[in-house]
Amino acid sequence: MPTTQEQNEPEQADQAEQAEQSCPSDGQEATGKPSRSPDRRGIAVAAALLLACGALITYGILDTGDDRADKESAVPTAAVTYEVLGEGTADITYRGDGDDDRADTVKNAELPWKKTVDVPLGTAPVISITLGEKGGEASCTLAVRGKHVQRSTASGAYGRSTCTTELSAPEPSAPTEETG
Repeated sequence: MPTTQEQNEPEQADQAEQAEQSCPSDGQEATGKPSRSPDRRGIAVAAALLLACGALITYGILDTGDDRADKESAVPTAAVTYEVLGEGTADITYRGDGDDDRADTVKNAELPWKKTVDVPLGTAPVISITLGEKGGEASCTLAVRGKHVQRSTASGAYGRSTCTTELSAPEPSAPTEETG
């Protein structure tokens, strides 16, 4: 004759089976069939990866790679001082820092005006001034490594003047022979 415990075990198994059928598990509908809705965790991971890829692509597009420290150490330069003396204002154009042959312009600069920049060797530092309609008199000067190189004077309405020189490229160092 079965004991009370043995009679309760089949009843408990039937109750557990019924509970499983009434409560659908993850990925199943109430009918017991697998559901077709996407996993939310998978969508979140895919969205995070998509955002990370987009950020990297945007960084690559926007990054110009223009590291001033790399350029300065790669190309030898000389300190060039531009100076414009006079009274009033003048438009000033000069070769600025860097090796991109770009000219910097200052419109209606108050005189006297002075600026020192590093110009790559092998290029020509240049400064030009243009006086306005009122004219007057102004002079530009150019100094390389603190040594005066050139001076020029502009006068009268729309007077112009330019100072320039050549910075020789560095000579390649001669190979040294080791003696043993």
